[in-house]
Amino acid sequence: MTGLHVVGVDPATGEHVELWAVDGRFVDGPIADPIELTGYVLPGFVDAHCHVGYSTSGISDLDEAEEQARTNLHAGALALRDCGSPLDTRSLVGRDDLPVLIRAGRHIARSRRYIRELGVDLEDPAELPGEVANQLRYGDGWIKIVGDWIDRSIGDLAPLWPDDILAEAVAVAHAGGARVTTHVFGEDALPGLLAAEVDCIEHGTGLTGDTIAIAAANNVHLVPTVINIANFPSFADAAAKYPTYARHMRDLHARNGEMIRQAVSAGIRVHAGTDAGGFVEHGRVADEVTALATLIGPREAMFAASHSAREWLGLPLYDIGAAADLTVFAADPAEELGVLRHPATVVRAGRLV
Repeated sequence: MTGLHVVGVDPATGEHVELWAVDGRFVDGPIADPIELTGYVLPGFVDAHCHVGYSTSGISDLDEAEEQARTNLHAGALALRDCGSPLDTRSLVGRDDLPVLIRAGRHIARSRRYIRELGVDLEDPAELPGEVANQLRYGDGWIKIVGDWIDRSIGDLAPLWPDDILAEAVAVAHAGGARVTTHVFGEDALPGLLAAEVDCIEHGTGLTGDTIAIAAANNVHLVPTVINIANFPSFADAAAKYPTYARHMRDLHARNGEMIRQAVSAGIRVHAGTDAGGFVEHGRVADEVTALATLIGPREAMFAASHSAREWLGLPLYDIGAAADLTVFAADPAEELGVLRHPATVVRAGRLV
């Protein structure tokens, strides 16, 4: 395999970058006759919330799931945190021709309280700790619990689980060496989830001053999925039978940007996740980073989506011996966000994608 010599500036940190790679791994340089790459260099984006094996047309087969992963790779997402998939994608893990794939197993939800066929549906809330134990054997160190969803009996978002059951379930996950993340849109489920000591919040549109403070104190991370939250008004429009829910979703959408800014100001670490699969197509990590950039600043958004996310997930940066993963841009994305959609070069395990 041809060696690489990469020289440039990291647009997230402003630091000078010089890297060498041989046989797909970073090495001490210099090396003989490398391919020369120059520009603005990032360690590749992490799409911290996507669903490989699920698409806008529903559940995928394995061939389509592989193509989804490859689409994300070409867009510059060199690692994917799969936050629940209805498809067994374990065969896509550990492949150098695809992004690093970190799986959470399947969503765990209540019957008739989540998207049909997407997760494991439990009739009795008391089954939650046992299902967490099952998913420990199926995922890659993450458990995904659906924290709230519309309750049609009241016509609004409502928690799925009693607080004591949640606490027991999260304790099972932690004892098994896994972290727990939770889907939550509204306000009411958050106190119980935070008291149960979940590790991450997906979406989090219902976070307020009090719950932001608790999340920050507990080092809970947030993946706000901004480009999917943009769909909330259309979700509300489709829910004419539930006017309270529709109003609630519009309100959550209207204050989402301010919530994210408050969370960052409070010290919560925020990461970029597209929620690809379902209402968002795969390969839109640049759009998510751009959306975050308009709220917290371009360099901050790029750092959150690359350096910070990789550290959080235990992925190396440019360590000697680590897979040579990086993205090179011809111009500074911090000065021109549109550049994010057109990387000059994407390198995965030393290969030019």
